[in-house]
Amino acid sequence: MPKLFALVDCNNFYASCERLFDPKLAGRPVVVLSNNDGCIIARSNEAKALGIGMGTPYFKCRDFLKSRGVKVFSSNYALYGDLSHRVMTVLKQLEPHVEIYSIDEAFLHLGEIHDKDLTQYCRQVRQTILQHTGIPVSIGIGCTKTLAKVAGRIAKKNKNHGGVFDISNKDIDAILAQFDVSDVWGIGRRQTERLHRRGIKTALALKNCEDGWLRKNLTVTGLRTAMELRGTPCIAMENHPVSKKSIASSKSFGCQVESLADLKEALSTYMAQAAVKLREQGALANSLQVYLTTNRFSAKPHYSARRVITLPEPTNSTTVFIKHGLAALKQIYKPGLRYQKTGVVLFGLMAESYHQPGLFSPPDRKSKPLMAAMDLINNKWGRYTIQHAVAGLEKPWKNRREKKSPAYTTNWKELPVVKASSLAG
Repeated sequence: MPKLFALVDCNNFYASCERLFDPKLAGRPVVVLSNNDGCIIARSNEAKALGIGMGTPYFKCRDFLKSRGVKVFSSNYALYGDLSHRVMTVLKQLEPHVEIYSIDEAFLHLGEIHDKDLTQYCRQVRQTILQHTGIPVSIGIGCTKTLAKVAGRIAKKNKNHGGVFDISNKDIDAILAQFDVSDVWGIGRRQTERLHRRGIKTALALKNCEDGWLRKNLTVTGLRTAMELRGTPCIAMENHPVSKKSIASSKSFGCQVESLADLKEALSTYMAQAAVKLREQGALANSLQVYLTTNRFSAKPHYSARRVITLPEPTNSTTVFIKHGLAALKQIYKPGLRYQKTGVVLFGLMAESYHQPGLFSPPDRKSKPLMAAMDLINNKWGRYTIQHAVAGLEKPWKNRREKKSPAYTTNWKELPVVKASSLAG
């Protein structure tokens, strides 16, 4: 039996997470907003049916959503991240080869061990995930990752397939002839425009396109996509997460900020978050970039500035980042302006195990155990249980999330409460 790929895709993931703890939302349109409740970033099928577009600013459709009974949520990334982890854990228990592609998608490599009907097997996988996590998924099966993506889209759109579609035993060309080229995995807006100018509007036309033209106009990536549509695997499984080349942390403020003290709080918080990600990756950074900006649509004149700092020694210490980051912030800060956003980017990353300290650099024997202790405490009791004092406690500048649901699975204080009543008499 040939090896096949399966794409497991959580259906309307953010909306499904919100519905999980509120059964009354079943069948009701649901949307989720971006940071600061700015625009719509997730929609249930019922919301899509109402014509609510992805990326629509919330203030423009607030009245419409209310009139149609749409339930609106602020983004709750702690909840989404935890439920994503649960879904991926179930997959890893069921299959040996799993590649986590995004927060709501994963690839499986189905090999010769499956001597059964793969469609039926994947329906069992789908049911197991639903039973263990409450999250509905769709599964597409194909002989390449790109074809599995095509199959996954069909499985999600057409309810007649029961959430699973195997394109490998179908008339692939007939399916690709009905599949818009803009929906092909890896084909973005600019590539779509180039293909349309050449008259290529379907996935089948892309599959049959001349290799030389593809290489010249869509580079090797476009040629690889076409070959995948032809059934030739060109994108291998990544069983181990790829290390990031840089790590960024920032958010727009819930209100415009003027004081340097508030900016220091915000930047220190973001640097701490970036440092945690860096340590989780087992890496060090040798440089950081601090930036600061006003709102380009309301501030006159608009101001934006950034400063790059090369650190004395590669590190993943939050303390070191705060020390140098706040010094850079002070240099680019201008009093009297109302700022919309600040943030940090860590780059020049290297594996901690490969780092060779300088011969005359004094050993830092305190930082590593201190960071390990902070991470341990915060992982167990919550993100801000222990932090540097400069990061503040109240954080009045934090982004708006007026419609956020509780952190049902990650915060002891927000766990669901079940009450029983006596029926005696």
